Amino acid sequence: MFIKQIINKRLKQLTEEDLLYYSKQYGFNITQQEASDILMYIQQHDINPFVAKKREIMLRELAQITSISTAKKANVLFMELIQSYGLDHLLED
Repeated sequence: MFIKQIINKRLKQLTEEDLLYYSKQYGFNITQQEASDILMYIQQHDINPFVAKKREIMLRELAQITSISTAKKANVLFMELIQSYGLDHLLED
């Protein structure tokens, strides 16, 4: 639970530059506007990307705000970050 809280806090502290950097690091691009829209959503909502159903809702809402493509990119980025830090075990069905 503690690790999840740290990660959620870090998500709330992300900047556009962070998202742009991570997207390039993990092999895809998002625009500055897409990064801004993703951050706005993250900061305005109580998200729990570790629970599959809540992540699905988050991605559906993000797709409405930005685009389906951007929501998919956000999901890929989140999953890549979780896997790269060896935190797969925190994901819940």
